[in-house]
Amino acid sequence: MAHGIINSIAYDEQGKRIDRVELGDSRAFLADNPKAMLWIGLHEPDAEVLAQLQQQFDLHELAIEDALRAHQRPKIEAYGGQRFIVVHTAEREGSRIVFGETHLFIGERFLISVRHGPSHSYATMRQRVEARPQQLAHGPSYPLYAVLDFIVDNYVPIVEDFKQTLQQLESDIFQANYKRGTIKRLYVLKRELITLRLASSPMQDIAQELSHATDDLVHPSIQPYFRDIADHCTRINEAIDALNELLSSAIQVNLSLVTVKQNEVVKKLAGWAALLALPTLVTSIYGMNFKFMPELSLPYAYPTVVAITVLACVKLHSTLKRAGWM
Repeated sequence: MAHGIINSIAYDEQGKRIDRVELGDSRAFLADNPKAMLWIGLHEPDAEVLAQLQQQFDLHELAIEDALRAHQRPKIEAYGGQRFIVVHTAEREGSRIVFGETHLFIGERFLISVRHGPSHSYATMRQRVEARPQQLAHGPSYPLYAVLDFIVDNYVPIVEDFKQTLQQLESDIFQANYKRGTIKRLYVLKRELITLRLASSPMQDIAQELSHATDDLVHPSIQPYFRDIADHCTRINEAIDALNELLSSAIQVNLSLVTVKQNEVVKKLAGWAALLALPTLVTSIYGMNFKFMPELSLPYAYPTVVAITVLACVKLHSTLKRAGWM
């Protein structure tokens, strides 16, 4: 099988799997089997495979160009009797969230999915769809729903991970010692959360448009399924917005606590500076070497000045400590 082609399966009018079909035989197969449907899955195909795909299914050149280059914004576009859909996928890779793309071509008798970048395999999802031939018999709109629903379902555990990570970071914020890694992780989490929001929000619009489609590409009995996807996206978007607000507050609180701690350090330094300034002032007067200083002739002048200086320092220390500067 050509590079990038994962599956190319035909299904009859009852939604039952027929057989694998070579990409170059797709047009002939559909012509010989007027009630059959093709579901083709690709992963990062090259230009040759996409050119063959365009020839076999009369796909629009602009959609093929987008599918080849990837890095497209989520969207849904109509090209004659076909639609081209771009959605963003998300999955956890260690401690990071990585994002990919899935491009979908849907026609009256075919569905083509093109995956780019990190994404979960659609093999298990295809098996679940094949286990429901009564729905698959309605045409490519049901596997289209299954793909979009699979992508949205993968958003949910990521949002839950965000919640747990944020709870941990909130506890780190109020630790006695400042951790530079905490503010860095908060920033990375906020950036990933915004990226996930940019993926899930357009998905909601796409699902709503498909749920109200008036053409023959979406079977009427499948439209409620797309409304269900839109509802899931609404809940996910609301959760993301709430987390985003909490993250913004956490970042502000973290920065405020750091500022407070810095102020405490500055106050202590200022207190010690004031404490040292008092004896420095007294001794600097005696360091000027004036010949006629009345107290120099007194027998107890030196210990008296020292005692007064010590008492003044003790009093100043007590005062600064009550004020919280020591």
